Amino acid sequence: MEEFENNTNKDEEIELEFQKKTKKMKKNFILTTILIALIVAVFSSEFTLYYYNKANNLEKTEASENADKNIDIIAENLKSFRTVIDQYYIGEIDEQKILDETIKGYVNGLDDEYSEYMTKEEWEEFQADALGNYVGIGIYMTIDENGNVVILSPIEGTPAADVGLKEGDVIVNVNDESVLGFSSDEVSSKIKGEEGTKVKITVLRNNEYLDFEVERKAIKVYHVESEMLDNKIGYISLLTFDEGCSEEFKNAYEKLASEGAEKLIIDLRSNTGGLVDEALNIADMILPKGAKMLITTDSEGNKTTDVSENDPIIINKDIVLLVNEYSASASELLVGALKDNGKAIVVGKNTYGKGVIQSVFMLNDGSALKLTVNEYFTPNETKINKVGIKPDYEVDLGEDPNVDTQLNKAIEVLNTK
Repeated sequence: MEEFENNTNKDEEIELEFQKKTKKMKKNFILTTILIALIVAVFSSEFTLYYYNKANNLEKTEASENADKNIDIIAENLKSFRTVIDQYYIGEIDEQKILDETIKGYVNGLDDEYSEYMTKEEWEEFQADALGNYVGIGIYMTIDENGNVVILSPIEGTPAADVGLKEGDVIVNVNDESVLGFSSDEVSSKIKGEEGTKVKITVLRNNEYLDFEVERKAIKVYHVESEMLDNKIGYISLLTFDEGCSEEFKNAYEKLASEGAEKLIIDLRSNTGGLVDEALNIADMILPKGAKMLITTDSEGNKTTDVSENDPIIINKDIVLLVNEYSASASELLVGALKDNGKAIVVGKNTYGKGVIQSVFMLNDGSALKLTVNEYFTPNETKINKVGIKPDYEVDLGEDPNVDTQLNKAIEVLNTK
């Protein structure tokens, strides 16, 4: 009986081994078949492309180091491509869109995240944002370290705040269309629309996808918020450096001063910048006349220094600036000007590091070229771009949303002065 059982076991082992080999052969056959099919498909595609290339003499001339010659090369390449498009493309052609997208592609080739070509409509929308008047849902956005568009904060009293959108929400879809990998400007243009219409926003929050239907409304952005804190500390939050914010800042300060404010906290957290002149106007209110505020260099290395032109209106005040990793551009300009002149202590996190300035060149059809033309440095010639400004007291915000550890540290610093 034992011998029979042993033989049976051997037969089973042989059968199992045979099945394994058969499965392996089938698997290899399937993989080989798929591989052959892929090779054939790729070869067929390459052959087709090669055929059309030969048939239509479609060639691409390599770029030249000479800028003027390169313009001619681009024109030659576009003519070559257009010949094939006209002969074989089955869709409709929007000539204006082709022109606009070609110019955008040319500017994008600079590989500068801040330079861009805007159509007339895009420029008008950009101006409306800068003036703080637009139709939308009322959120500030930025790009995080993963390249995703993240809500910095909903504006109080706007549709975004009313439906429950929150700081830190990653915008995944707009009207069920993925916007992952899009720029904040591209996402903004998809969110905006006619007043009274609705837009569906899908966000990722705490590993959960949430849908919000938000009505678009006319949004009036107020750049400054202020209040009196304990121990005669005035608090001013600057949300952005859009047009008119320096005048709003001045009014807010004068109101706090009339209420007895002897010390001041200026909150620049998540303020991603705006107009340089607005930041310089605020620095001019605090720095002594003739003090260095900003040093800029142009494409040829020429250096220009901006100095304060007026007697300060904010004098004999201890000031703390609150910053975080989203404080950028004009915010960093103001921080650098006050810190280097010994007029403020900085609390929070290292700032974003956008130390370049863009100028806008208008075209005759109303479109615009926004181009990076200057790099700026603090009065002590400290580099900002890609570096940021390190705070005097580095403080994490903390996990408890009800406890503002950075603001508490700012108050502590002022109470010890």
